[in-house]
Amino acid sequence: MKSKIDPKIIGGLALAVGILLLTAAASFWSIRGLSVQTKQVEHTYQVMQEVSNVTAVLKDAQAGVRGYLLTGDTAYLRPYSMATGQLPASLRRLDELTADNSIQQARLDSLRNLVEQEFRILRPLTEVNNSISKSTMQTLLDTDRQTLRQVRTLYNRIQEQEMALLAQRSASQELFEKATPIVVLISAVLAVLIVVWLVIKIVQELADNRRLQDELAAINAEVSRRIAQIRQLAEQVVQGDYTVKITDSAADNLGGLATSLNRMTQTLDSTFSALEKRNQELDQFAYVASHDLKAPLRGVTTIVKWIEEELAAELSPQLRTYVGQMKGRLSRLEDLINGLLAYARVGRTAQTATSVDVAQLLDEVAELVVPPDFTLHVGPNMPTLVTDRLGLQQVFTNLLSNAVKYHQRGAGHLEITARDAGRFYEFRVQDDGPGIAAEYHQKIFLLFQTLRDRHTAESTGIGLSIVQKIINEHQGRIRVESSPGQGAGFIFTWPK
Repeated sequence: MKSKIDPKIIGGLALAVGILLLTAAASFWSIRGLSVQTKQVEHTYQVMQEVSNVTAVLKDAQAGVRGYLLTGDTAYLRPYSMATGQLPASLRRLDELTADNSIQQARLDSLRNLVEQEFRILRPLTEVNNSISKSTMQTLLDTDRQTLRQVRTLYNRIQEQEMALLAQRSASQELFEKATPIVVLISAVLAVLIVVWLVIKIVQELADNRRLQDELAAINAEVSRRIAQIRQLAEQVVQGDYTVKITDSAADNLGGLATSLNRMTQTLDSTFSALEKRNQELDQFAYVASHDLKAPLRGVTTIVKWIEEELAAELSPQLRTYVGQMKGRLSRLEDLINGLLAYARVGRTAQTATSVDVAQLLDEVAELVVPPDFTLHVGPNMPTLVTDRLGLQQVFTNLLSNAVKYHQRGAGHLEITARDAGRFYEFRVQDDGPGIAAEYHQKIFLLFQTLRDRHTAESTGIGLSIVQKIINEHQGRIRVESSPGQGAGFIFTWPK
């Protein structure tokens, strides 16, 4: 059973998210509008304050110059000196503040010209060593009064413009101040209502989920019990009991699986019974081959020896050649029978795990199959294994005897090394013989396959097949690395 979320909850969540986004956007718009209008109002006050500062500083500079002219005291020139540094900076600030208002920018340009004109008028009056006639001074003072009057007029116009902007911006600010709390309150109320509705729906959904979980728990317990029966059947099949059955007749997939497994075990029971019968027949055949076939073979071999001994003086060289070939064929036939028996017995006899010192095992094998004119080098760090000694001995025996048999050049050098390969040890049996071409690397492991003429070397072609079968029975792998004239290296893995 699959639990599904109520579509109403999904729709409610989507609606809640949508409304919250809208209310958040409205609140953001309202708060941002309030912030913008507040900044605009502050901006207007800054412009008014800065213009007022310009006129005030200019008036102070005029008054100071007039005081200087009346008293001759240079202390009155301090406001004028300060004005020369303050007014350019104030005008630059005004220029920045009114950058978005072209009308005020034009008035500001006029104000800047009047300020510069005022400085041109006042500058000659502040020069102590410059004697100015009374008429010239009177003219300058009259012009100064007119300039200051124009400054006041321009100041009033700038103030009026800013006051109008201030009224507009204050109205907008008041509107946003009133709208923002209302928007936030509506948003909060909608959010609370949606959350309450969602909580009710979620509580209902959780109750349904708990009921579904209880049902699923009961179903899982029943399924686990039935799966445990199937696992128990599998374990008994692995242990060789093919008569086990599952008592599960439910009309579902597990019931169908139980029925199929019951049929499988019944089939396996019949199949393995037949296989056991055939294995017994194969054992009987091996017994017959080892006794009934080998007995007449030994008789023929004995007769050939008698002929060779009794008629030694009468045999021509050609007959002696034929007799030698006959003896070789009889010997190869005996080896073939022995090889077939050995191949058939691989994996069919009980394997006894014993502690095997590989270095000592190789010494024993070398005594049997490596001639005195060959040198055998056994690498260091040969392991000690708890394994099937007879199987490992047969692998090394066949590989070393093959290396000697097919060497061709007489005396040779053999080398055996080992390395740790994780769960396995990897052994390498290397010779310096004629080598094997790449196209034969897989062929040599097939039954009855040999790369040399049987007249040249008596071989059954079973040795490497037995080696491969033994290694496969022990979950290992074998391969050959060789090329013509470079010797051959047989690499196989053996479990630790």
